[in-house]
Amino acid sequence: MREKIAFIGGGNMASAIIDGLLGQGRAAADFLVVEPYAPAREALLARGLACRETAGPELGDAALCVLATKPQVLREACAQVGRHLAADAAVVSIAAGVELASLSGWLGGHARIVRAMPNTPAKVGLGMTGLYATAACGPAERARVDALFAAVGERIWTDSEAMIDAVTAVTGSGPGYVFHFMAALEKGAEELGFSPADARRLAVSAFRGAAALAASETAPLTELQDRVTSKGGTTYAALSHMRAAGVAPAIVQAVREAERRARELSAG
Repeated sequence: MREKIAFIGGGNMASAIIDGLLGQGRAAADFLVVEPYAPAREALLARGLACRETAGPELGDAALCVLATKPQVLREACAQVGRHLAADAAVVSIAAGVELASLSGWLGGHARIVRAMPNTPAKVGLGMTGLYATAACGPAERARVDALFAAVGERIWTDSEAMIDAVTAVTGSGPGYVFHFMAALEKGAEELGFSPADARRLAVSAFRGAAALAASETAPLTELQDRVTSKGGTTYAALSHMRAAGVAPAIVQAVREAERRARELSAG
């Protein structure tokens, strides 16, 4: 049974997944990386990973092939991959805005394809990946893909390809929203007299702690908010200002704008 995993592109997300799998006990010999950029390829080779400049017949040994190139070169990469891929291999694309129909055509009609939308916290094992599989992907293929992304965090399978755009808007882009809020909290701390280093520590700690607490609870997030809000207190004063400024509706609208843009990209 073939268990080798091929990565087309050896950038940050591919490296994060490989690191996660190595941390779970997978051997370096289980991976093949196709990376045209020489410095990146040399760095991968230095880690003991098999790495090639272009896709070749060795791709036929892969049970999983992860398309991790930049979207603008994905079509060309698929043309190379499709010539060598085993018919029963599963292909996973992490390229935003590229639909399954296009991927299948570029791969020469390959049917076992999964669209994935991971996010950058995968680099520290705390990612969230949205997944959607074609009907040709059976339980075995889905299990392999699920295990792939389990190495870097949580997974959510969607019932339609369109929902991948929604995942992109919420968690794919989500770290950007959080960093935006964190930067504002950091600035507020600096204006209260904290050094830049301490302001950053305070902002990061607030988010890390609140996220861990929310993950440990099943209560609605609004209830968790109420637990730390005493009427007339400091949190109440801050949240009253945010409500008056329309912060929450602005965030909701921002998510909708991100989803709209993701749909535009998917439509070409």
